[in-house]
This record gives sequence, structure tokens and C-alpha cells, in this order.
Amino acid sequence: MIQPPSSPPAGTSRNRRGGLVQEVVVYLQQLIQSGHIKPGDKLPTESAVMSDLGVSRTVVREAISRLQASGQVETRHGIGTFALEAPTTHNFRIAEQDMATIDDVIAVLELRISLETEAAGLAAQRATPEQLNAMAAALRDFATAIHSHSDAVPSDFQFHMEVAKATGNRHFADLMTYLGTHIIPRTRIKTADQAPEGRQAYLERVHGEHESICNAIRNHDPESARAAMRTHLSNSRDRLRKARDEAV
Repeated sequence: MIQPPSSPPAGTSRNRRGGLVQEVVVYLQQLIQSGHIKPGDKLPTESAVMSDLGVSRTVVREAISRLQASGQVETRHGIGTFALEAPTTHNFRIAEQDMATIDDVIAVLELRISLETEAAGLAAQRATPEQLNAMAAALRDFATAIHSHSDAVPSDFQFHMEVAKATGNRHFADLMTYLGTHIIPRTRIKTADQAPEGRQAYLERVHGEHESICNAIRNHDPESARAAMRTHLSNSRDRLRKARDEAV
């Protein structure tokens, strides 16, 4: 299940109002897509979102307007704002049934290699100190999950989401939110449990790959960041190809 983004500390500065609005959009989208808020359910009040995220009423209202424009929510004056059924008019869609086989998962990884490699490069150029801290927090959560025998899927997804947000281009984060946690291969296939080196070593290797990406972004090295992200996702793809071929 998707975890909503952590609330920023009080007084945290952000670069512009547009970034604040997108932060609220992503927060509410994740609540809806994770099932915390179901179609027909009422969204948190403006005051609740303001308190949770430390933003102004104007920012919350702009975020709601974006969600209304995309057909994700509707506002009933005097009552509140409610989640709608997911729009069915999108030409592009990756649903759970589209991730049923190893070949399906490999196909999505190929798409991610293209998108997230460039996202990492942009993040290396644009990431703010607050965004770097958010990436580091996701890494810490991942490490904690490994040692608590969790699959670490929420923190894995959150790390990739933080990289997308650090591009400064809302479309990267929007796409990651739309795809959701089922793009993480081990939500569909037991890659960690079936890894030859064992679950613990497998997840520690993934963690190390995440750290390489984060370090390159922190060092503002776009080429190294792209290379680290490509290596990370290509490793996942290649491991799945090997598993598929061995099963034949």
C-alpha cells in the first residue's frame, strides 16, 4: 500500500508555490490510489491538509482545482470534496492485470529505464536540500524494512518518487503516482525470496544501488546519476530475464 508522503517539518522552506501545490496533489493522489480514500469518500478538509502538510489554504485550493480538472475529484459546495472513480478515458494505462507475467514486468522496467534514467539526471541538476533529505529518509526507511523482514516495497517506491519530484517537472511525479507501487517487480514476482544469494543479500544489493543513485544526485553529477539509475533498473530487468529463461 502506498504511504502518503511524510509531512515536512514546520517552517521548512520550499522553492515556490507551484511546488507546494504539486506536493498537495501528490499527497491526495496517493491517498486515493492506495485505497485510504475510496471513490465516493470525502477528502480531508482544507484545514486538515493545511495542518498535515504545513501549507496555506490557497495552496490546498489550487491543488484541489488541479484534481478537479483531471477528473479525480468533485467538490459539492457546502458539503466537501469527494473522490471519483478513476477516469476510463486514458489512452495509456498500466493496471495490475497488465503485470501478470515476467514478460509484463520486464516491459514496464524497460519503460522505467527510459523515464527514470533522465529523471535522475534532472534531479542531480535541480534537487533542493529538502528533496535530498527526503531521498535520504526513504533510504533509511528501506534499510529499516530490510532488517524487520519487510519486503520494503513502500520505501522502495517512495525513493523513486522522491527522485521524480526532485526533477522539478511535475509530470515525472504525476506518472510515478499514476503507476503506483505495483511497478516494483517484487510486488508481482517473489524476486527477493527466489534470489540465489538469499532475500537479505538481494535487498541489501538493491539498497546499495539506491545509495549510488542518491550519492550522484547529492553530488550534482547528472551523468553519474543517469548511469546509476540505468544500472539499478537494468539489473532488475536482467535478473528477471534470467529467471524467465531458467524457467523455460
